[in-house]
Amino acid sequence: MNRPTNDVEAVKAFGVSYARLKAEIGKVIIGQEQVVDDVLIAIFSRGHCLLVGVPGLAKTLLVNTVASGLGLSFNRIQFTPDLMPSDIIGSEILDASREFRFVKGPLFANIILADEINRTPPKTQAALLEAMQEKAVTAAGRNYPLPEPFFVLATQNPIEQEGTYPLPEAQLDRFMFNVWVDYPSYEEEVAVVKATTSDSDAVVEPVLSPEEILYFQGLVRRIPVPDNVVEYAVKLVARTRPEGPDAPAMIKEHVGWGAGPRASQFLVIGAKCHALVHGRFSPDIEDVQAVAKPILRHRLVRNYKAEAEGVTVDRIVSEIL
Repeated sequence: MNRPTNDVEAVKAFGVSYARLKAEIGKVIIGQEQVVDDVLIAIFSRGHCLLVGVPGLAKTLLVNTVASGLGLSFNRIQFTPDLMPSDIIGSEILDASREFRFVKGPLFANIILADEINRTPPKTQAALLEAMQEKAVTAAGRNYPLPEPFFVLATQNPIEQEGTYPLPEAQLDRFMFNVWVDYPSYEEEVAVVKATTSDSDAVVEPVLSPEEILYFQGLVRRIPVPDNVVEYAVKLVARTRPEGPDAPAMIKEHVGWGAGPRASQFLVIGAKCHALVHGRFSPDIEDVQAVAKPILRHRLVRNYKAEAEGVTVDRIVSEIL
């Protein structure tokens, strides 16, 4: 890509590259349009994703395909109860010259799939989440930066909770999006079965280089946001806090703890990227609403009454929207 001379050209170039990227991903991933959009918006917003869905919905294939289309390195880490921080970060070894040398772990890649993150103990979860926040790891007193761009996509199985270590709310807050991966429609599942039971393999061509991704990430940060959009995002988050003066009755009745300021920041950044994806030079309130559910659903803590009555977080978010 020739570097655009101004941001107007950059927005147009982003739209062209995004459309090509979706087309390449569509060679392998059938359906799941919203999931793909959420993952890509998170990447271009410098965020991380938590994918929640039952096994067999092609979450690993999705991440691998996205990495191929973006021209990025990809590592999958299967989280297990005996996984230690050094297994993902790396460790120092004594080499043949009797000197300690740091051997990098699988965390040193552009895109990391943390498969079943709730299967590993909190010590290993904390090591991953620290790397997500700092974009670097520390071993034997030395700091090692992770490659840029760096993006973590973690998965959780919502139906099997025995022997798991659920992420605390404070650690869930590190993820920009909580994306629900649902079953495909009948037509999509027929197409998936036909595609995966033949001997043809689709080849995904890289659309962007790491440098171009970093450039577009900077573009997302640069585009202007009207004051009323920022104020709407902040007011929306404030309405999720049951002790707040603007909290609606449903929040006071069903929510024990609301979202923090990081949710407001992610709403604005996500709205910026959502606007760019649709070819607009500035976000509006509809863009904030479009990214509200995946940003807020893991930041609201339901109380006992909500759980007893079966009131879902998505229903609560829909109510305050």
